Formats: sequence, C-alpha cells, structure tokens
Amino acid sequence: MSVFADLVQHLADLLQPLFGATAAAAAIILFTALVRLLVHPLSRAAARGQKARTRLQPKIAELRKKHAKNPEKLQKAVLALHAEEKVSPLSGCLPSLLQMPAFFLLYHLFSSTTIGGRTNELLTHQLFAAPLGDRWTDALGGGLFGGAGLVYVGLFVLVAAVAAFNYRRTKAMAAASETAPVAGGQQLPGLGAMNKVMPFMSFFTLFTVAVVPLAAALYVVTSTTWSAVERAVLYR
Repeated sequence: MSVFADLVQHLADLLQPLFGATAAAAAIILFTALVRLLVHPLSRAAARGQKARTRLQPKIAELRKKHAKNPEKLQKAVLALHAEEKVSPLSGCLPSLLQMPAFFLLYHLFSSTTIGGRTNELLTHQLFAAPLGDRWTDALGGGLFGGAGLVYVGLFVLVAAVAAFNYRRTKAMAAASETAPVAGGQQLPGLGAMNKVMPFMSFFTLFTVAVVPLAAALYVVTSTTWSAVERAVLYR
C-alpha cells in the first residue's frame, strides 16, 4: 500500500506546477487513464468477441432446439462452437475485472488515516473544496450547494450524462438483438429479461460515487466516461 501511496504522491508532485492544490485529484485521473490504456487491448478483443457472439446467435439457437432435452450435450455443443469460432464467452468481463484491483487500492488508500505507520498525507489533498478522503455525506455537512457539495453535484451531473448516453446505446443494441433473426423465429431464452435490465445498469454508478471516498469516485467517473467513449468507438 505504501508503494501505491508513493506512486500517487509522485504523480501529484509532477502535476503540481499545472494543477496546484488539485494536483492529487489530477494524478488520480491520470492514473485511471493509464490503467484504461493498459486494458485497452483487452477492450478491443472484447468488442470483437461481442460482435462474433452476436453472429453466433442463430447457430446457438439451432443448438438449443436440437439439444432441448439434453442440457449436457447443449453445453458441450455451445462450448465447441465457441472454440471453433475462436470466441471466448468471458472475454467481455476481463477489462472490468482487471480494473477492480486499482479501484480497491484507491478506496483503501483514501480510507486509511495511516500508511506504513505514517500519517496519510494524501487525505489532506482536495478537489477544489472537497477533501479526497471524504464522502458525499461529509460534503453535505456544508450544505448541498456548499463548496464540497458543488463538487459532488458536478460529478453527479457528469455521471448522469454518461449513464443516459449508455442507456440510449444499450437500448438500441438490445432492440437490435431482439429483432435479430434466430432459428425457428424464437428469441434466446432469458434474452428479453436481460435486455430490459441492462440499460439501467449504468445508473448504479451514481450510487457508487455517493458512498465511496472522493478519490475512488474520481476513478469511477473517469473510468466510466472513458468506457462510454471507448465503447461508442469500438461498437460503432
């Protein structure tokens, strides 16, 4: 943890001439961008995998119809189809999973008063009037539209805008998958329910931003915004 704290502090020191008192917040945004750049090749692979899985839907529907009474054969046949087409069913999960350690490191770092037996000086850094170690409930102590409160209002507006963008895109993709031709004219089991839920998933980010330390919230907001732009380009 102390190594990670030193990394964030060094980044903040480098950015100090440009960002002044908000250098640590800028360091977190830069760190998030670096993490996203590292996993970008996996995001590209996930996009290719998603497109390939969409193309495989009619074949999977045929297999479901053929092995409707034998789930074990169906599972083997679907796995064989994915292997034949060189498509991994889990490829879309990897980018998100690989980012989780970075998020939890930031969460723990800005939730700890001491690091390596020393006072955690990063907690003294701020994003404008909001301390990076505080949460939304702490900011409300100065009023919803106080200095710290306004920082969170700005973050909530940005997250809501990104969530609305993702909502429209996910709805459009869900509608396309529902109307995609499948064997026998039947929709894949469970697809309809999933398509109804998925568009709303982005709005859960608002809850995350409200309950985690501001530093971790910055990571979430930056990563979510990056992801929205990235997916719009890769899935166009």
